[in-house]
Amino acid sequence: MENLISGAGTPPRSRADETSLRYATAQGRWVIAATVLGSAVASLDATVVGIALPAIGRDFGTGLAALQWIVTAYTLTLAGLLLVAGALGDRYGRRRVFLAGVVWFALASTLCAIAPTPGTLIAARALQGVGAALLTPGSLAILQASFHPDDRSRAIGAWSGLSGVAAAAGPFIGGWLVQAASWRLIFLINLPVAAVVVALTLRHVPESRDPDSAGRIDVAGGALATLGLVGLTYGLIKGVSGVPAIVAGALLLTGFVLLEGRIRRPMLPLGLFRSRQFSVTNTVTFVVYGALGGALFLLPIQLQQVSGYSAFEAGVSVLPVTAVMLALSARSGALAARVGPRLQMGLGPIVIGTGFGLFVRIGPSGNYLTETLPAVTVLGLGLAITVAPLTATVLAAVPAEHAGMASAVNNDVARAASLVAVAVFPALAGITGSAYLHPATFSAGFHTAALLAACLCVLAGLLAAAAVRNPPRPPRSQGFHCAVDAPPLQDGHGRRGHAAP
Repeated sequence: MENLISGAGTPPRSRADETSLRYATAQGRWVIAATVLGSAVASLDATVVGIALPAIGRDFGTGLAALQWIVTAYTLTLAGLLLVAGALGDRYGRRRVFLAGVVWFALASTLCAIAPTPGTLIAARALQGVGAALLTPGSLAILQASFHPDDRSRAIGAWSGLSGVAAAAGPFIGGWLVQAASWRLIFLINLPVAAVVVALTLRHVPESRDPDSAGRIDVAGGALATLGLVGLTYGLIKGVSGVPAIVAGALLLTGFVLLEGRIRRPMLPLGLFRSRQFSVTNTVTFVVYGALGGALFLLPIQLQQVSGYSAFEAGVSVLPVTAVMLALSARSGALAARVGPRLQMGLGPIVIGTGFGLFVRIGPSGNYLTETLPAVTVLGLGLAITVAPLTATVLAAVPAEHAGMASAVNNDVARAASLVAVAVFPALAGITGSAYLHPATFSAGFHTAALLAACLCVLAGLLAAAAVRNPPRPPRSQGFHCAVDAPPLQDGHGRRGHAAP
């Protein structure tokens, strides 16, 4: 009947044409809105908490170790469960797992907002990380599975741009809430957003699964990875007294690697690391994002405790990083596609290191134009140079059918690096106990940490320049992602990855 209406010469529409969403339709845009808002609650929370740390510390009268755990508890469960959560979505339904993650995240946010002690806040943050792990891979996977192939790139591009705006708004919103009322509001603001996401998802988002998903989900691997990271992080934060925990964490992570090499459907396919390009790029990722995680954990405290910024001013002051990335990342990706990634992967981390080197100028005077603005602008420029070619190199280093997993692994490497850096940077810089309450002591330690981050990034750039190879001819067009803020856009073949914001 449809052929008669459309004309005898028109070929029959495929099943994909009949079931896939189109970008220009109302339902397609509602699906984009639901996935953007869902990923936004996780990305916002990751950025606003850093701005709120001094206020949380003053409210609870706690030392730096507790503040470290408030950040790392979230990253621990997110990094440890991210790949498992992606497999759950493939098996049991991406919409179902996405909804479970949004509801879980909202409930955990409520616990964070009413937490009476630092310990309960840390536990609630760990629960938040579980919710983020459930919803993060689903937001992109839903778009990949739901939209018609002709419109998929536009849908993912809209998702990426709007998610970037949400991430940029995080420090601004967090600083305003902390200054205007209380740090507890940064968690309560998640509740109305989560309610909207649930309503939109139930009404507009179609369910999808991977028909090829079979076999047992690697829950044991996820448990070993998470517990190993917990032991390692706890030991690093405790210092000398934490050596037994470091050993236990190392043994658990070793067990994880051994398990992944033996089971049929591993959470982490170790065969990916046989590619030199893949291994080198992930090493560069670990070093650069470790430096970022450690330095940016300390920056909001430096701005507020030493430079005298309010929480709102500290949040606004780092906006140039995101602004520069939003303006230049797409151009950087296009350049890498033409000339190869080696130049930018070598130069970009060195520019990032230069930005960190400028952090040593941030001090008691608090002059934004001469101290903070140059540092964050150069940092943003370095990230814009680095991020797109780095991820394109990860995707190109493995067969196309493994591109989604490769990007997921790269994202998890970045999160694990940040996790370890937040644990170890303060100790290496001599910032322990209540040092963050003493401006002169903290400032000296912050400058040491900034120089350490700068050196690490320069080494990463030199490694990339020496070991990364350009392909013999320009690669096919590929999407890219920022491992701090969001999962990969796409792999050039319409497949999605299981990685996060």
